[in-house]
Amino acid sequence: MARLTLEQRRAQDAWRCAEGCQAEYVNLAKSLPALIMGSGLMQVIAFLHGKKTEEHRKLAKHLLAWLNYRFQDVPVDFKGFMQNMFEAPSTKYQLVTSEALAWLKWLRQMAPTRREK
Repeated sequence: MARLTLEQRRAQDAWRCAEGCQAEYVNLAKSLPALIMGSGLMQVIAFLHGKKTEEHRKLAKHLLAWLNYRFQDVPVDFKGFMQNMFEAPSTKYQLVTSEALAWLKWLRQMAPTRREK
C-alpha cells in the first residue's frame, strides 16, 4: 500500500472527524479559518473551549488532536496547548497556525457531506 501524502492524511482525518456531525459543527468548521485569520489560533481555541456546547468542544478536541498528531510536542488538552503556545517561538506558533488552517480547509469541505440528517 502506498504511503499517504500529508494532504491525504488531512483529508482522511477531517473525513473521520466530521462523521455524523451536527449543523452547528458544520457552521463552526466553515467559520473557523476566518476567525483564526482575524483573531489568532490561541484566541479561537479559547473561544471554542469557553463555549459549553458539545459541538464547540468537539471541534476543539478534533483540531487539537490533529495538531498533536502533526507536532507531538503540542498537547491535546486546552491548558497544555495554551501553555505550550505561550512559550513557543513565533516561528512555531506560525507553523502550528498554518497547519490548523490547512486541516480546517479539509474539514470545512468534508463536514457538510458528513452531517447527520
